[in-house]
This record gives sequence, structure tokens and C-alpha cells, in this order.
Amino acid sequence: MNIYIKLILTYLKLGLFGFGGGYAMLSLIQQEVVQRHGWISLSEFTDIVAISQMTPGPIGINSATYIGYTITGGNVLGAVAATAAVVIPPYILMLYASHFVRRHQESPIIKGVFMGLRPVVVGLIASAALLLMNKENFGSEMGDCIKSILICAITFFFAHFTKVHPIVLIIVAGVAGYFIF
Repeated sequence: MNIYIKLILTYLKLGLFGFGGGYAMLSLIQQEVVQRHGWISLSEFTDIVAISQMTPGPIGINSATYIGYTITGGNVLGAVAATAAVVIPPYILMLYASHFVRRHQESPIIKGVFMGLRPVVVGLIASAALLLMNKENFGSEMGDCIKSILICAITFFFAHFTKVHPIVLIIVAGVAGYFIF
């Protein structure tokens, strides 16, 4: 099967079933592009996640664009195909869903569905966090792992308990990583 067809079908599936946003989709994206198709390695995937977090836009769309571009040999058409395939299904679903929910927003069934979806999304985001806790992100040697965990813990502390802006944390962590590693 043509790589473009595989790419489009994969990202259509991700777009249709990737509830909860980009972070919730990470484990699904990783399963499809790393494990199922083998288009990229786990190390490349973690690099793509890092780049996608730093660039403007949703992580799911940024990663689709990058992966589409990469696996088609640097062809912009691959980037456009993957991006369109991951964006169009949820866009169409949201048009219909917003109309339906607006009409039935007081329904106990709709309220129950949303109450059931909330913990699923939190679980998917937690799964993405665990997925990213690997040797590619924390280092394979004990010293590098300890330094990485320390940077992670300090960043978590400042992000969770203070009002330090996330961009400042990213810049400081990048500078610290440059000097430490």
C-alpha cells in the first residue's frame, strides 16, 4: 500500500479516536507510528514530542505534520496529508457534537456521558506522562537519569506551586540541560 494512503488512514483513525487533546493522544500516536508501522523509533518519537511541545499549536497536529514530512522523505505533501487527516475528522465531529449538545445540554444522559469522559481523558494524559518516562527522556546511565529526574522534579515544583510562567521554565531547563549534560 502507498505510504500516503497508510499515512492518511492512520491519521484519520487518530483524528477520529483521539479524544482529550494532544497529550491524551500521545500513547495512541506512539502505538501507531512506532509500534504498529515502525515509521520512526521511540527515540525519534520522544524528540518529536519535545519539538511539538515547543512549537506553537496543538501537539497532535504538530507531531502529525512532522511525522508526515519525515516518513515521506521530506515531502511537504506528506505533512499536509497527515495534518489534514488528523484535523478534519474531529472538526466535523465537533460541528455535529456542538449542535447536538447545545440542543440537549440539560439531558441527564449527556451530563452522564461527559462525567464519564472526564476521568478517561485524565487517564489518557497520565498514560502519556508515563509513556514519556523512558530512557530516551531521562538517560540510560544512572547519573544522567538522576540529573533528569532532578530537573523534572524542580520544574514540577515551580510549575505546580508557584506562578513561574511555563516558557520561563522551558528556557531555564534548556539552559540547565546545556550546562549539565
